[in-house]
Amino acid sequence: MDDWKMQQGNLGPEPDDAYDADMAMLDEARQPLSRKVPIASSKINPYRMVIVARLVILAFFLRYRILNPVHDAIGLWLTSVICEIWFAFSWILDQFPKWFPIDRETYLDRLSLRYEREGEPNMLASVDIFVSTVDPLKEPPLVTANTVLSILAMDYPVDKISCYISDDGASMLTFESLSQTAEFARKWVPFCKKFAIEPRAPEMYFTLKVDYLKDKVQPTFVKERRAMKREYEEFKVRINALVAKAQKVPPEGWIMQDGTPWPGNNTKDHPGMIQVFLGQSGGHDTEGNELPRLVYVSREKRPGFLHHKKAGAMNALVRVSGVLTNAPFMLNLDCDHYLNNSKAVREAMCFLMDPQIGRKVCYVQFPQRFDGIDRHDRYANRNTVFFDINMKGLDGIQGPVYVGTGCVFRRQALYGYEPPKGPKRPKMVTCGCCPCFGRRRKDKKHSKDGGNANGLSLEGCYQWHYISYIVYLLRLTSKSFLYTNSSRR
Repeated sequence: MDDWKMQQGNLGPEPDDAYDADMAMLDEARQPLSRKVPIASSKINPYRMVIVARLVILAFFLRYRILNPVHDAIGLWLTSVICEIWFAFSWILDQFPKWFPIDRETYLDRLSLRYEREGEPNMLASVDIFVSTVDPLKEPPLVTANTVLSILAMDYPVDKISCYISDDGASMLTFESLSQTAEFARKWVPFCKKFAIEPRAPEMYFTLKVDYLKDKVQPTFVKERRAMKREYEEFKVRINALVAKAQKVPPEGWIMQDGTPWPGNNTKDHPGMIQVFLGQSGGHDTEGNELPRLVYVSREKRPGFLHHKKAGAMNALVRVSGVLTNAPFMLNLDCDHYLNNSKAVREAMCFLMDPQIGRKVCYVQFPQRFDGIDRHDRYANRNTVFFDINMKGLDGIQGPVYVGTGCVFRRQALYGYEPPKGPKRPKMVTCGCCPCFGRRRKDKKHSKDGGNANGLSLEGCYQWHYISYIVYLLRLTSKSFLYTNSSRR
């Protein structure tokens, strides 16, 4: 009888602490990785009351203007009334996104419990990160280097990170500075991970006026930090020397170490260039650990062919990464946008890999924050109104807009279907001192179909949900969506 009751669940064995802990951990891993947090009514209702009051006053004002025409200047009166009605209509449309703002909360511990179980292979998805730059004299190489270093040192499995640098100006200065950055990363990355440094862009970290000893318990931290700061100062000197040298272009153009001309001497007519600096046993840090992939890409340009600026560069990176790594997710950044949170990609994965809504998430849009500006400027520089009010409001009713940078995309959303999984290619071996060249293959089928170079059609996609991290959920009612990059320079 006792056995029968035990099978029915009415009588069980004595509870075991280890068993209860395992069950609690299993239940925690099954929980959603994110949740929607509505704004408190005490904060949003006063704003709504003010909007309603303004709307009533606006209605009375327009009624008065229409019922009291100026007969001596009927043309000017009519023009002013039309403009006032139009401005009133645009103001009403601007209030809709602010009516139902929401916040979102992520659970990084649940993400680790689900996809990073002890004794099992890491199941976190791979991410290809794109950094775009054009002119190193207008976009300083040191700024780009800090962005790259913050990516290479992020808190994510190194075998699942690939950083692609798009040099749309085919500049030898960018190539050489990236080579120096790869060498410095061998020291910077293990330092950041050993002492949990934040932020992981060295320029920003060493200039922070905070107590850098807070929460640091390792006795060697002060000594190693001082040595790393000295290494970074030497790195800055080397980069500045390259910039000074690039100010005077030789009449015959730049020459590489093997004596051949730099292919990008003519920025409007040159072949494509790809160089793998780090990754896949191509380089280890000072402690012998593998580093993330770091790939230099300069797409081919020919006279008479439109290159579509940043949009074309992004499309080229999508193609190159699809051949080399083919990660299911892609993060694009401008060269001057570093990661101020080393767990940013993990935050995005809480949406993109969520067991409940993950398959319906197209992209995660991060907000932008700027250093060295007036923090009280809510509109122009700080962008508090746009990112913390408008975008959160859009998340509450339909979804956010893609702001051109700081966005994690699902590759399937851009392709419209799962990317093909081809046979594994042999490991690429590069010399580390000169670029590898390749000819552009002409896609006759694409040209016949009239494909757009800066757009990807999502034919066959079902209803997508767009999510952004601070942020934002967008529902599409149509079954096809045309996504077009646009240059924001």
